[in-house]
Amino acid sequence: MRRWAPVCLALMASACSSTPVRIESRALGDQVSRSPDHFIIAAVDNDPSAFTARAGSTPRGYDSIAIYGPSPAARQMMRALENDYGLREVSAWPIDPLHMHCAVLEVPKGTDRATMLAALAHDRRIKLAEPLQSFSTRTEGTRTEGTRTEGTRTEGTRTEGYNDPYVGLQRGFQQMDVADAHPWSRGDGIRVAIIDTGADTEHPDLRGNIAAAANFVDSDDRQFRLDRHGTEMAGVIAAVANNREGIVGIAPGVRLLLFKACWQARLDADAARCNSFTLARALVAAFDAHAQIVNLSLAGPADPLLTDLIRVGLRRGVLFVGAAPADVTEGNEGLLHQPGVIEVASTGNQSVLSTALYAPGREILTLLPGGHYDFASGDSIATAQVTGVLALLLAKKTGLSAADAYRLLRDTSAHPAGAGGGGFVDACAAVVALVGHGSCNPATDVETRLADEHGQRVALH
Repeated sequence: MRRWAPVCLALMASACSSTPVRIESRALGDQVSRSPDHFIIAAVDNDPSAFTARAGSTPRGYDSIAIYGPSPAARQMMRALENDYGLREVSAWPIDPLHMHCAVLEVPKGTDRATMLAALAHDRRIKLAEPLQSFSTRTEGTRTEGTRTEGTRTEGTRTEGYNDPYVGLQRGFQQMDVADAHPWSRGDGIRVAIIDTGADTEHPDLRGNIAAAANFVDSDDRQFRLDRHGTEMAGVIAAVANNREGIVGIAPGVRLLLFKACWQARLDADAARCNSFTLARALVAAFDAHAQIVNLSLAGPADPLLTDLIRVGLRRGVLFVGAAPADVTEGNEGLLHQPGVIEVASTGNQSVLSTALYAPGREILTLLPGGHYDFASGDSIATAQVTGVLALLLAKKTGLSAADAYRLLRDTSAHPAGAGGGGFVDACAAVVALVGHGSCNPATDVETRLADEHGQRVALH
């Protein structure tokens, strides 16, 4: 059995830099989680320079990546800034897509962070300077007990065509008509990055669908597998179908890239926090791993560094799905409110954004660590469901743009009463609209399903 958890921050650093970070990652996570207001992120120009990776120095999925390291000039400039302003580097890493060398820096005691940032903004050596900002996941409520697949099965209506015992309890799966979309697409081969907490990589309903995993928070392998929020998102998107276990993912054919950028607040709760540093590292890793979709079931303030990275991803054709903000302030609608990012809210939760898509997000059955299952609610869950539907579409048209994907999901949404600001995403209607023929009603159109990779119309017998 392959264990993914040892693929941690220290190992992933070899895929981004020729040198390790200056202090151990666990210490960084502890420091910034206790007092994020004492830290900033600063960046200087870094001329691209490739290095040859040592054999075995990168985890599976990263073995063909050229290493991008800081130039001597960038190192020297960062040291000079530390000395000039009394800053202390906590960690540093080069960002290839932006040609920058970034550092998390601790502000001297007694120095106002805003004053320090204002001074750095006028320093010509600085390419970027911003506060280390915090972000949070978007699930609701706390659950401590889960249902196992062992013993007595939970009663529910079994969805035809699946042998997974709890599929009849999957409310969102049924409401979005996913079962009728699966004959056309199951998202086969689409690489989906979940930037979140860790996840249970040994869950029996998840094993086999994980392509890579990495930890940008700490080096705690056991906690990675015990993290709840990322496990819940992974289950909604990619739980294995027809394995006689638990549930069915929206896109059970995808390949998951699990990047831990958030740490769980408590062992028995879903709530988790992330910051600019950990999210930036995870985004770059997603690009390096050739992710086609990035799921960000979180929310937080606008952030220049993360915004620039998302723009780079969009230019590369990566689709981003994020949780719509619960509230916004003028001029700061949040990190994910930018052109090209698909924002999602839970049905029944009226988003402040007229552009948000909706998906079921109340009492959605998903995975919990340790081989468990339970119900979860919130915009995070709704976001993951739309990510799964996007994977179904992308498997049929790999060049689908963010704008076209958004319009397709919006225009084919169902419109039941009480669906928040609009109807929720309809998986089958979206796939049928994309392939250009067929029906979502098997009773009246059973012979129009696509059954081959070339889009040919065949009869089902």
